[in-house]
Amino acid sequence: MNKIISKEYLSEKVVRIEVEAPLIARSRKPGNFVILRVGEKGERIPLTIAGSDIQKGTITLIVQIVGVSSAKLVALNPGEYITDLVGPLGKPTHIEKIGTLLACGGGVGIAPLLPIVEGFKKAGNRVITVLAARSKDLLILEEEMRKWSDEVIIMTDDGSYGRKGLVTQGAEEVILREKVDECIAIGPAIMMKFTALLAKKYNIPAQASLNSIMVDGTGMCGACRVSVGGKTKFTCVDGPEFDAHQIDFDEMLNRLGGYVAEEKQAFETYCQKSNS
Repeated sequence: MNKIISKEYLSEKVVRIEVEAPLIARSRKPGNFVILRVGEKGERIPLTIAGSDIQKGTITLIVQIVGVSSAKLVALNPGEYITDLVGPLGKPTHIEKIGTLLACGGGVGIAPLLPIVEGFKKAGNRVITVLAARSKDLLILEEEMRKWSDEVIIMTDDGSYGRKGLVTQGAEEVILREKVDECIAIGPAIMMKFTALLAKKYNIPAQASLNSIMVDGTGMCGACRVSVGGKTKFTCVDGPEFDAHQIDFDEMLNRLGGYVAEEKQAFETYCQKSNS
């Protein structure tokens, strides 16, 4: 069991949780994730490690409340325990000096992008970060991103902060004004799809970190399978990052929508019981 050290709401439905996990804190790298469970019969859910403190022996997780499992996790308070937590899982991000990195983050996808941006900056790269959210109150980790970015561009759907528009609009303006050596996108699947198409238009290598449905995290169940370059890959062990130009995003979007109705019904039932 892993103790929750601190909990902070970044927005109405996005929470930063610091969890005691000294072994993971020492060994995790940008791009790694964990799988955790709340309750003996709880669902196993994957969460990217947004940061760690080796001295304190803690890792930081950013959780968006989207269903029963995430709601149960966020309901825990400092001093309480997560039933079990395993990691670090997945392949870490390949980080080297490449020149200029264009990092595109959307919504809660900004959280896993943070350690990657930090890693590329420490490797001596110029890092331009484009952050997107539906509105100002849903934008997270701006201050932390500015620490590791040469420039941060903010885009909001409603224009309540930064500039009105999509992440691809901010990204394309950067591409048109200067040479970009690599692009990485993390966020909603549809956002990653169109960021990948933009990078392909300008012949820029691109990576995307996928948020496929996942169960065991060891490549055995096949729930997180995706098609990359016409071949079946498992997000948990082959990813979570892949060449964005090779990903079949349409297939992935189809699979992500497979249990939406069931998840909605379960969450509504959970909320009714919690409020009764």
